Amino acid sequence: MDDRFELVVRAASVLVDGQFRPAWLGVREGRIAAISAEELEGDELVLLADDEVLLPGIVDTHVHINEPGRTEWEGFATATAAAAAGGVTTLIDMPLNSIPATTSVGALEAKKAVATVAVDTGFWGGAVPENLGSLRPLHDAGVFGFKAFLAPSGVDEFGHLDAEQLERALQEIAALGSLLIVHAEDPGVLDTHANEGGTGYHRFVESRPHEAEVTAIERVIAGVRRTGARAHILHLSSAAALPAIRAAKAEGLPLTVETCPHYLTIAEEQIPDGATQFKCCPPIRDDANRDALWRALLDGDIDIVVTDHSPATVELKTRGEGDFGLAWGGIAGLQLGLAAVWTEAARRGIPLERVLGWMSRGPADLVRLAGKGRIAVGADADLVAFAPDATFTVHQEQLLHKNPVSAYDGRELRGVVRRTWLRGTAPGDGRLLAR
Repeated sequence: MDDRFELVVRAASVLVDGQFRPAWLGVREGRIAAISAEELEGDELVLLADDEVLLPGIVDTHVHINEPGRTEWEGFATATAAAAAGGVTTLIDMPLNSIPATTSVGALEAKKAVATVAVDTGFWGGAVPENLGSLRPLHDAGVFGFKAFLAPSGVDEFGHLDAEQLERALQEIAALGSLLIVHAEDPGVLDTHANEGGTGYHRFVESRPHEAEVTAIERVIAGVRRTGARAHILHLSSAAALPAIRAAKAEGLPLTVETCPHYLTIAEEQIPDGATQFKCCPPIRDDANRDALWRALLDGDIDIVVTDHSPATVELKTRGEGDFGLAWGGIAGLQLGLAAVWTEAARRGIPLERVLGWMSRGPADLVRLAGKGRIAVGADADLVAFAPDATFTVHQEQLLHKNPVSAYDGRELRGVVRRTWLRGTAPGDGRLLAR
């Protein structure tokens, strides 16, 4: 057998089995073929710099690309280029805000037809009132699960599920052996707390209180208990929901939970009035809440961290001249997720290997991609040369996503992605993944 490899990477610190150690990696046919303490020979040899570590590629299971239909917000080319620049080698695209929404096989095929991608890309389906009872064709077409909103999504083509419809969706998901991922805010609570908007950020937070998340998450948990379906709570912002989540997990219910970089790195107290680039739903809450989310990650109550990259045009994000009631919600963070989370984790004394568990292996395991999110023999050679102590300042006009608006603009972040490999080569030839 030929002992040479197509690519050999040598680093003093390689993340293997959750720990950093010196290693040589040998890559053949896009997969990691060897991990060795001894020197390996290859057609191409890369020696990482002294300040670099070798990481598995980030897996981001919560990305809104919006093509076709709202490609002016974001498209596959710009989103996946931004992903690669941020160390993301695999992403799963949300079923909205594209037109058509991914709620039928025809819509999925329309999306795949325009998806020229720089990194490996899969797709979520949508569970909406109109397609309940007919989810199997999308499941059989390879979507990784189904997204549902429990409150209005903000776009007419993706309706939300009421309590009875949520129960039906969970029953159908259980029968398919699939996964329901849920935007969990209660519409009744939101209606009760609706206000006139305005430029005050605190008024926006008051309009989407903790109670909205707690009530909706408790409803999901009760449905999981009745049906046995797997469910995943999207973008948890409220620490007030953690006791119910903790109890559900202790009960053994098949429930997982994510949070996002903006909830972990930004606090309500830091957001100026009129700064609508920080608007997202559910909202960024106060510093004490942020501390509680970090504790929940460390305790395992929250499973993963993903960006919820949700871009829009500058005009939509700034609509209303600083009025949070009029501006579009959503934070574009795909290129910056790793650096943002690592910056705050390092400040708190949390090691980089824990961050990669939440951002690489954990998301890969959620969608059952065993060859992603880890450096292991047989896994895809999705790798990142990362300088954890280097810093940079974010300039939104230099980011690769389509619209130059960012909640991180002007921030100094720690951790620089120096190079990304997708299956052992430069990103650019991404594949469309199916479950």
